[in-house]
Amino acid sequence: MTKILIVGAGLSGTVVARQLAEAKHKVTVIDKRPHIGGNCFDFMNEIGILVHKYGPHLFHTSNKNVVEWLSRFTEWIEYKHKVKAMLSNGKLVSFPVNLDTLKEVDESKIIDTFFRPYTKKMWNMELEDLDPSIIQRVPVRKDHNDLYFPDDSYQLMPKYGYTELFKSIFNHRNIYLSLGTPWTEEMISDYDLIFTSMPIDEFCGYSKGRLPYRSIKFHTYTVPVPNLFPVTTINFTHNGPYTRVTEWKNIYKNMKNDKAKYATTITIEEPCSDSENNFEKFYPVKDLSGINNKRYQEYIHTLPKKVIPIGRCGLYKYLDMDEAIERALNISQKILSKIN
Repeated sequence: MTKILIVGAGLSGTVVARQLAEAKHKVTVIDKRPHIGGNCFDFMNEIGILVHKYGPHLFHTSNKNVVEWLSRFTEWIEYKHKVKAMLSNGKLVSFPVNLDTLKEVDESKIIDTFFRPYTKKMWNMELEDLDPSIIQRVPVRKDHNDLYFPDDSYQLMPKYGYTELFKSIFNHRNIYLSLGTPWTEEMISDYDLIFTSMPIDEFCGYSKGRLPYRSIKFHTYTVPVPNLFPVTTINFTHNGPYTRVTEWKNIYKNMKNDKAKYATTITIEEPCSDSENNFEKFYPVKDLSGINNKRYQEYIHTLPKKVIPIGRCGLYKYLDMDEAIERALNISQKILSKIN
């Protein structure tokens, strides 16, 4: 029997674990954190509002296969995300930029208003030094559509939250889950096959040097007012340290709770380097020069054949949730074709 280890109980690791378990393989999943779900982890706070611990995770896709796979483990609610940007005068405008926004901000000032300050805060880089594919993810629209993901066929949230979704996926007799268990190099000899969603440089003991990652400090507050904002997320355009604020009750409006009737919970995000946040690594840095990718490739070439990187940090690649799931499904199928 193939002994399989999955490092990381986040999105990619969870999908791979379930696929291999259903193919009758015994799978051990470890995670250094005390909870499942990786950065998708959510919890019900003290006043009954569902909060995403690591910032908003909004499921959107046009990939029917991904939706059908997840639908085995959750019911859904429809949720179409809207974002407003707060200008220097305090006025809220639609973002991504659309025709309504252009009535308030001259088209020649779009880059300097919405993208340049955000890029500096989020990536600690000038706009010209960042791979343009990152910025192109948020195009300027020449219509009045104010949805953040206007072109995706499916815009949904798991009805009872992500943590319950992950519990359902992990609920299989062939999956052994060990939380609060960090990866150690000695484990490599104990398994025939290892999937890792850890940052690849950390997994390899930084033998080729550190790769840069961006992190985020999350400042969460509950305040005694029924609602603060007209939409879930407000982006800041100022030069201060914070990028956005999320008001959680605007996502799950169907959750009725008397404690939350006259209160709301918000999370303000403060990007930083991973070294400023206990080495919590969230975002690989895709620089225009390609230096970071070159170092990543050096790590890939040193991995034993039985080690397979997965997920955003394992692949050192910015992935949306549906992309991470699709990749996990594909790599599972590929591996199963070899070991079954």
